[in-house]
Amino acid sequence: MNFHDYEDLVIKWAEARKIIPNATPVSQCLKAVSEMGELADAVNKGNREEMIDAIGDVVVCLINLCELEDTDITECLGHAYLEIKDRKGTLLPNGVFVKEETGARAIADAASIGMQILKGLQAK
Repeated sequence: MNFHDYEDLVIKWAEARKIIPNATPVSQCLKAVSEMGELADAVNKGNREEMIDAIGDVVVCLINLCELEDTDITECLGHAYLEIKDRKGTLLPNGVFVKEETGARAIADAASIGMQILKGLQAK
């Protein structure tokens, strides 16, 4: 099966349970955020099985949101790619992406912020 086959199955599943049309875009967005929290927890714990499940749950919520908003996730992904495709820059070892146009001071600031975030995550 390909992605679109799964997308259709998710929509049919959501319709059978009245998630579509009874959910709202806001409720599906909030559900996706909740699932992102579970994803972050799984990644932080290094639990691959839970991570895979959580990624799937996030995608299900996003598919539902797209259906409620009369779009689809592929259209949204295409739009995002067109926004990022010409960006130039570097992902620093601390996880901060620095655009090529950014000056040296901004790079140092971004690196410092990134290190603070990493230290905070490692402390948990």
